[in-house]
Amino acid sequence: MAAYNASMNQKMYAAAARLPHADLTADRNAFFGSILGTMNHLLAADTIWLSRFATHPARYSALAPMLDLPAPSSLTHSFGDYLPSLLAHRHRLDAIITEWAPQVSAEHLAQTMEYRSTRGDLYRKHFGSLVLHFFNHQTHHRGQVSTLLTQAGVDIGVTDLLAMVPDIEAP
Repeated sequence: MAAYNASMNQKMYAAAARLPHADLTADRNAFFGSILGTMNHLLAADTIWLSRFATHPARYSALAPMLDLPAPSSLTHSFGDYLPSLLAHRHRLDAIITEWAPQVSAEHLAQTMEYRSTRGDLYRKHFGSLVLHFFNHQTHHRGQVSTLLTQAGVDIGVTDLLAMVPDIEAP
């Protein structure tokens, strides 16, 4: 899922780069307003979740840099109004996610994780379910961005996970 998400993020940013800035920031009546607003939300949520995952008892070395980043205080936190500034943060997060994913074991996924919401509410949840939510959340909002890009006249291309699943030759 880490490789799929990094690949799809590259496609999403490349497609967005084909639009003028005004089209990226135009209010499109989406939940997060604009194309950049939705992309910002993805960055905020990923930053928040990776910061939480960095406190997992496994103490993933790949997530150590997250402990030095200020965690966004909300899911609408802005990483800027220009695609290049968002892209720089996206590259950083995707590199961290790609390095982190192989460090996660089945044993870790079976554990309970405790974290606080951005409002300060305490939760205890199954870590495997949180990781599943993390990747599903990215796919969900990239789908929204894909729709907004299509409406703006830009085709992002094939986004199905199935396209990345290798064929197996018959014996």
